[in-house]
Order: sequence, then structure tokens, then C-alpha cells
Amino acid sequence: MHRVVIALGGNALLRRGAPDTYEEMYAAARTAAERIADVAAAGWEVVVTHGNGPQVGRILMQQEAAAKQVHPMPLDVCGAESQGQIGYLLQVTIGDVFFERGTERPVTTILTLTRVRPQDPAFRNPTKYVGPYLTEAQAHRREEQRGWAVKPDPHGGWRRVVPSPKPYSIVETPVIRQLIADGVIVIAAGGGGVPVIEKGPRLIGKEGVVDKDLAAAILAREVDAEVLLILTDVPRVQRGFGSLMPEDIEQMDVAEARRLLKKGEFGGGSMGPKVEAAVHFVAEGGGRAVIADLAQATEALAGTAGTEIVASEG
Repeated sequence: MHRVVIALGGNALLRRGAPDTYEEMYAAARTAAERIADVAAAGWEVVVTHGNGPQVGRILMQQEAAAKQVHPMPLDVCGAESQGQIGYLLQVTIGDVFFERGTERPVTTILTLTRVRPQDPAFRNPTKYVGPYLTEAQAHRREEQRGWAVKPDPHGGWRRVVPSPKPYSIVETPVIRQLIADGVIVIAAGGGGVPVIEKGPRLIGKEGVVDKDLAAAILAREVDAEVLLILTDVPRVQRGFGSLMPEDIEQMDVAEARRLLKKGEFGGGSMGPKVEAAVHFVAEGGGRAVIADLAQATEALAGTAGTEIVASEG
């Protein structure tokens, strides 16, 4: 049986422009669940991973609003909380889809820890904006009281910034591999997983944000997936993104993808990290990676939709 890691973009749980409500999150999760079930029904072993940016942001805002009543939790705990929240929605909706189609398939969510290196330079230079917008006075007060690093946000106001260290391994890979072998659809490495460092036999959580697409690529390699399928809300990667004449790309090899990344052809948004993750997976020995629209998941796996990244010849 073929094996795929499906990386769901933010649109899988909160559609663009939609209000941040439970009903909207549930509806979006249900849409993603339909496509995941389609892939599984086509004979694939499936691991699902997902983003968590909006959800963690909301958790942090809720903490700030309730700070006078309850003690705020550190970011690693909030990341774990978001894995449970999103995993629950996906787990329930995937199960519902199979039930409605007259079949069953076990689905489970794994709270996932992602190894990062303690000497990663990101810990000395936090750059990832998280949490609510603050005034400059509020930001410096948090800096003094809680030890935050704060910076002006390009979109206005001040915000907390945290490290974004590079992941190198998924702690729960052996458990995930066994569950896949037992026929389970596994939801794992949500939001890139909770970053942890190793100190002897201990794992110590770190406040930071791991790139979810790169974590998905590492997970895909560690579970021996044939395909890394990155699902978003655009049909294909575009050369010259944001220009007057963008051009859809059907296929590119690792060398071409790296060249275009270096030129900045994919813009400054989230597509660059997706292409980088696809390149990482294929260059490290993975089969192929595909970036496609959520609605075209099965077509992307069949090679008739999306942008495919393959190994360079030679």
C-alpha cells in the first residue's frame, strides 16, 4: 500500500475571510475530512499534519484577556493545546465521513514533540510574531514583567517575537509508524509540533514556533512516505508570484526549485516555505512532493493537478 503525508494549510481549518468561530472551524475541518477520506479510499495509508497559527493566536489572546484571573501558560503548552483542539475537530469529522460512507477507519491524534537543537541561532534572534497586538507601552511592560522579546509589527502596533528553530526529528515517529501499519489514519505534528531540546534522557519544551511545512517534510521522511502532499488554497505554485504575468508551474525538479527560491519567485508569503519543505523532502530521499488545492487532493496524487517537485537527474 502507498503512504502519503498530507500537510493541511491554514485554510483547512479557517477559510480566508471567515469569522473565527467554532462553527466555521468545524465546517472547514469537515471539508478537509472529505478530501482525506477520498485519499484513504483510493488505497493510501494516510498521515495528516496541519497548521495552527490562528488557533494559537486565539489561545494567546484568551490568556491575555484572563491574565488577572488565571496564570498564563508558556507558548509550548499553548502549542500542545492547539494540537488537541485541531486534532479533535479533524478526528471527529474524518470519522463521521467514513461512517456516512458506510465504512469505518480508525483515526487518532498524537500529541507530537519536535526535536530542535539548543544551539540553534534562532534562540538568540527571535523573529516570529505571536499573540495580540499591543501598544509600545504594553509591549515594554510585558518585556519587563515576563521577559518577552518584543518588536514593532510591520502591520502596526507591537507584538511578542519568539524563536523559530529548525526541526530535525519527530519524537513520536516510532509510535506513528506502528499506528500506520495497523491501518490507523494518524493526525500528528500539528503546527510543526511542540519544540523540545534533549538534555540527556529528558525532553525540555522550548517557547518557539517550528515551521509546520518543514516538520511535515521531516515526518514524511521518517515514516517512509512516498509522497508529501501539501494542500493549500491555490491550484499551483506560480513563477513570478505577485507580478503582472505570473506563470503556473506544473512540475520542477529540486535544482530548479532552489534556483527559483533564491530569486524570490514565489513571493514573501507562505508559498516559499512550502516549496522549501517540498525540496527538503525530495532532496533527502523522498519520492515526490506535490503542492495543490485542497479540493484537488486525489487529482494531485494522481499527477493531474498541483505542482510536483521531483528529484534532479544525476
